[in-house]
Amino acid sequence: MTKNNQHKLAKFTVPGMNETTASRVLSTLDNRMVALLDLALTLKHVHWNVVGPNFISVHEMLDPQVDSVRDMTDTIAERIATLGGTPLGTPQSISDRRTWNDYSLGKALVMEHLGALDLVYNGVNSDHRKAMIEMGELDPVSEDMLIGQLTNLEQFQWFIRAHLETSEGDLLTANDHTESAAAKSAGS
Repeated sequence: MTKNNQHKLAKFTVPGMNETTASRVLSTLDNRMVALLDLALTLKHVHWNVVGPNFISVHEMLDPQVDSVRDMTDTIAERIATLGGTPLGTPQSISDRRTWNDYSLGKALVMEHLGALDLVYNGVNSDHRKAMIEMGELDPVSEDMLIGQLTNLEQFQWFIRAHLETSEGDLLTANDHTESAAAKSAGS
């Protein structure tokens, strides 16, 4: 947890977990909560700003992802509270704790947004996997929670990638490292 959050920790945690371990778990879960809050907002932004061919299918594909990611966020926030932490979800606190850049596309074609979203999911899913591995050493309950979430997050990325895959099995965004580059590759 950030310094701003540390004074808000309860003086207890779940039985069988010491405060040092709880603090490490809370810090990791806080990062994942912020990432998922950001992802839900980004997905909704794309939902509102996607245009062009296949608009309606992508527009409608994103709302269930938004709902699921919001549920994941709630689950993590409740786990944070269970462990004696304080889940902070105010806009400023989320912005202050973000370690990545804001989503870079506004109104854009379907394929451009899907290319950029593939990179967003790369970051979220990779960091979720790292957190899951860390929780395996510290807190199997949180690990189990993250495993279930990652199952869904990876499937959501597959839904995105199905639009970006060629018939030869190549991914249009495979060599891209920025959202704008991925958008360009996917839109070509």
